[in-house]
Amino acid sequence: MMTSQPPVSSQPLLPEAAEHLQLNHCKTVGCSNYGSKNPDDYVIQRTNPNRPTLVCRECGAFPPVMNNQDVVDELTRLKLTQSSGLPACSNQECKNLGLPVLTHRHLYHAFGYSGDRQRYRCKCCQATFVDRWSGFNNKHLVQQKLLAMLFTGHAVRDICRRLSMNPKTFYDQLSHIASRCRRQLAMFDARLFKHAKELSLASNLTPLQPHSDNGVLWIASCEASSGYVVGQHLNYQATDHEDKHLEHDPFQVGTRFMAPPSVKLTEVTTQPSQGILARVDSKYREVLARPHLEDPLSNQVRVNYPTKGCLIRPQYTVYAHYLQLQSQLDYNQQLALFMPQEPLMRSAVVSIFLDRIKQKTIHPIYIEQDTAWQENMQAERIDIVLLGWWRDRWAFTRINEISKGICHLAGERENERFWLNTASDRAILQYQQRFHDHFAQLVDEPRRKLRPAGLLPLLDIYRAWHNLCRQDRNGQTPAQQMGLTAAPLTLEQLLS
Repeated sequence: MMTSQPPVSSQPLLPEAAEHLQLNHCKTVGCSNYGSKNPDDYVIQRTNPNRPTLVCRECGAFPPVMNNQDVVDELTRLKLTQSSGLPACSNQECKNLGLPVLTHRHLYHAFGYSGDRQRYRCKCCQATFVDRWSGFNNKHLVQQKLLAMLFTGHAVRDICRRLSMNPKTFYDQLSHIASRCRRQLAMFDARLFKHAKELSLASNLTPLQPHSDNGVLWIASCEASSGYVVGQHLNYQATDHEDKHLEHDPFQVGTRFMAPPSVKLTEVTTQPSQGILARVDSKYREVLARPHLEDPLSNQVRVNYPTKGCLIRPQYTVYAHYLQLQSQLDYNQQLALFMPQEPLMRSAVVSIFLDRIKQKTIHPIYIEQDTAWQENMQAERIDIVLLGWWRDRWAFTRINEISKGICHLAGERENERFWLNTASDRAILQYQQRFHDHFAQLVDEPRRKLRPAGLLPLLDIYRAWHNLCRQDRNGQTPAQQMGLTAAPLTLEQLLS
């Protein structure tokens, strides 16, 4: 009697690489399979068919699987969003996509004028476009008044009444200001990356609207000492997407777009830990309890899904954020990256900067410190503790009951004192907190909790003002501290 053999699955072990990018590999830096693209080094675990997990045969690490093409597509979306309003090629099939004329003049020809505005032609695809902001800004006076009132806490309705404009005109002006701010920042960002041979960056991932539970997360990175913000992105798209997915299928392109998730029946509450060691250990337990290790939203009880636009799974936005940073950091010989204890950011960094880690030209570091820790404090006695499933090597120090801890994610040893004294993510934490404090009325407005698109121009404006205009106690802006400008920019200069 013949017995039929079970059909052999035609599904590949790993999702296909996209543009030579394969992010599905072992992410344990000390493992011999770290960065290996050989499928024979792994096993796919399908205990939950909706969440396949990659298991390393050598160390047993279990990084979730991602769709490589979706990461590339997300990077394209971020580039288009960041270059919105800038003179740049917008042809999605062109290799010059999203590269502004202001910083990549060699890629374009000047191609006459449209009125008083400069026209350009792409050397690669021959597409033409106009620099909308190259002419005179005849609205700069009203835009200066609008910004002044916005930064001093006036409500939108009050601003519209004082400036005799309707709400639609207000938001149109806000979008115009944001485009001009992106134009200014593009030049300074390029100059920063080209001239800084050694760079220390701090990153953080936080909800855009902390009291909304709408799933919109905000990742930002800045220069760690000056606070100059080099990039920020959201896992939110202002336009809707037809094909959204409730479950994450990494073998299907387009899976990064989230459908509104169902409400979870139970909520796991944890008591806040007091000591720094207990906080770090509690965080490891929390992330291991997530249904998806690299998705901070996977254990959120309720996601109040936005009524306009759509959410993108956070892991795709975070990976794309660091991919864009990587493309800008070619000139930097040494790089340090400070981040909170978040496995999503860790996995993204050790994947995107894999070559740098093997060459030992990057220092990715977890930071946990008490709020009372001051930047001028020097580490005294240092205690080494191995924590978490990964047995991460943490170094802790304490001064007068005030503690700080760091963990070098690339495995470096014998240099803990230096990193305890120098590593800090305070600049990026303060930047994001100031945004929430400055615009609390807009951020926490009940109607805006489900319509976060209105905050997108505000983020670009605030980043430009923070980098180029805001002065610290010594009268220095972040751009001045980095040697990019000689003096703070006025609002008139910012909008010119």
